[in-house]
Amino acid sequence: MAWMDDVKIGKKLLIDWIPFEVMKSEHLKVAMWKWMEKTILKNLLNGNTMQKTFREVDKIEFADVTNANAEFQYKDSENYNFMNLDTYDQITLNYDVIGEMKYFLVEWDKVLLQVFNGNAINVQVEPAVVLEVIETPPGEKWDTATGWKKPATLSTWLVIQVPLFMKVWDKVRVDTRTYDYLSRA
Repeated sequence: MAWMDDVKIGKKLLIDWIPFEVMKSEHLKVAMWKWMEKTILKNLLNGNTMQKTFREVDKIEFADVTNANAEFQYKDSENYNFMNLDTYDQITLNYDVIGEMKYFLVEWDKVLLQVFNGNAINVQVEPAVVLEVIETPPGEKWDTATGWKKPATLSTWLVIQVPLFMKVWDKVRVDTRTYDYLSRA
């Protein structure tokens, strides 16, 4: 058990037997010297967020969420398949669990799997990944109205804006948090 003072960004909490991660935390002082912690929590099972306020008398239980090194192997019609690099176990995650991370999973890439109660519940990729351009129109030198950018479809079917000099088969570095082009790889 923990107290309100232990609630910090990045901590994993257990609320009604569901693991949550603290995404934002704000320490508030209210009347009569009472302290509160206003938080935004992300449900690690389904990705939804919620707001919750903890009072100083609330007891908080931490979730036993661990990270396991894994390698993305392949996807089939319903699932994404990983191999735990420590135990060599096969781990399968449903499309719903992967969500938007599907755009950044390339076969044989290393990822972190979040494990809760012995089951993989989420996947974390690097902050920046390298993907290949599979389709983009040719860049026109005089096309300055678009801010010197053009759309490009990447190998995972993610469409981003890239500079005019990028061509098909070029590799680009993409920010996994903002979906932005970072550099040529």
